[in-house]
Amino acid sequence: MSVTKSTEGPQGAVAIKLDLMSPPESAKKLENKDSTFLDESPSESAGLKKTKGITVFQTLIHLVKGNMGTGILGLPLAVKNAGILMGPLSLLVMGFIACHCMHILVKCAQRFCKRLNKPFMDYGDTVMHGLEANPNAWLQNHAHWGRHIVSFFLIVTQLGFCCVYIVFLADNLKQVVEAVNSTTNNCYPNETVILTPTMDSRLYMLSFLPFLVLLVLIRNLRILTIFSMLANISMLVSLVIIIQYITQEIPDPSRLPLVASWKTYPLFFGTAIFSFESIGVVLPLENKMKNARHFPAILSLGMSIVTSLYIGMAALGYLRFGDDIKASISLNLPNCWLYQSVKLLYIAGILCTYALQFYVPAEIIIPFAISRVSTRWALPLDLSIRLVMVCLTCLLAILIPRLDLVISLVGSVSGTALALIIPPLLEVTTFYSEGMSPLTIFKDALISILGFVGFVVGTYQALDELLKSEDSHPFSNSTTFVR
Repeated sequence: MSVTKSTEGPQGAVAIKLDLMSPPESAKKLENKDSTFLDESPSESAGLKKTKGITVFQTLIHLVKGNMGTGILGLPLAVKNAGILMGPLSLLVMGFIACHCMHILVKCAQRFCKRLNKPFMDYGDTVMHGLEANPNAWLQNHAHWGRHIVSFFLIVTQLGFCCVYIVFLADNLKQVVEAVNSTTNNCYPNETVILTPTMDSRLYMLSFLPFLVLLVLIRNLRILTIFSMLANISMLVSLVIIIQYITQEIPDPSRLPLVASWKTYPLFFGTAIFSFESIGVVLPLENKMKNARHFPAILSLGMSIVTSLYIGMAALGYLRFGDDIKASISLNLPNCWLYQSVKLLYIAGILCTYALQFYVPAEIIIPFAISRVSTRWALPLDLSIRLVMVCLTCLLAILIPRLDLVISLVGSVSGTALALIIPPLLEVTTFYSEGMSPLTIFKDALISILGFVGFVVGTYQALDELLKSEDSHPFSNSTTFVR
């Protein structure tokens, strides 16, 4: 969805190497969805060391911040794809299931920490030990692939976030530039603004590439936490202003369909999972709490708050703009300097967040690669891999310039695996030998099957829509909007 906890790890506690070595310390500290809000400053890190753990309130704040990324801006369009009734109800159900899967992951990790006498276990290690505990000999012998699978999906997820960010940056900057000549201080005149055509969105993406290259060359995590703080502040201010705007002058909701076409529902599913896919953050947070016994209650409370915010933003955004809702609700804001500044703030926040999201796959791939070469070539290889990876995300964004489809595709491909498919299967492999009720096994199987169906159908629908829109649809920001 998302981004990450800058020193602990968001959209990720899943940093894992591609070999049997334990993951690097820096990789364990960062990992996740679109959760830059989970980042903390160096001063906060020092405070955590002094108190040897974070409080209940701090844990709750980090959990909520870890879920607040760019995905929330795409939820109003997701509700359009599901219906004004079906969308919020589906978000409620998906929030409940996502929270339940997080509880499963925590329970399994705690079981193996106690059994193996370890203080902490990340997502990949938990899956690996879950396969080792399975009575099936083949799964036991290939248990290390559990860690590799989690690592693979984490890489795909994080690089997917980076692709989403590039499209988001291009869409918002293009709209600001095209409307700059008609931008005023008055935010409420009912006038139609025709955007002045500029260069193609894909050229805007390329224009960001030099800045992104400079950002990803930063290898010091402490420096990245400074960018994280800037991203947190800019995105929080922008979100408050957006909520303030969409709660005004809401039209009659009777004109909106209660249930949309089933053909567009998979797009809703992918976007929603993109937003909720922050399961990796739970294990680092639980590990850092002073009293981890309270974590299950905090997890439930935090996810309840997040789900409520998602439903509120999604429903109000769709009610406010109706069929005119765009891939990111920021693209629907009026053409005045207050709301144009919101886009610029989000652009700054996403630029900072890109480096943090990029840090996770870099810390998985680069240590594996440089361990195969001599020390002399370690630094050149490190920088070369970073350059190739950032160019790859830019290329993928150029190939898929539709923000809504990129979000849905990333959520369907990797979000479902980490958030819905793996945790229920992990519970079965962990506790089956100890005896499980048929109802629990059925429940776990049902969640995994639903996740797999969402993975297949959501991915297919997103790719199908992408192919159909290749020639017939303009980019989401190349439109006329009301000032």
